[in-house]
Amino acid sequence: MTEQRQALHAYLSEDAHGAWMTFAEENGVSVTGLLESLGLELEDEIEQAGDADIRQGWVRRGRKVDAQRRRRGGQQ
Repeated sequence: MTEQRQALHAYLSEDAHGAWMTFAEENGVSVTGLLESLGLELEDEIEQAGDADIRQGWVRRGRKVDAQRRRRGGQQ
């Protein structure tokens, strides 16, 4: 059985893009592999934690980025 996959697309700042690429290259892994691994880790945490706060620092920083981009007129 072939595993179904979904595309994930994002516009990142040059700094964030560079950080992902550098980390992946230095560790011999693709960014896709990292994202898949992190996604599965988050899924496990959500299942174990129930209603507890999961990675709230990431959420707060992500919301800040979203708000800044909206203020710039939707630029990605």
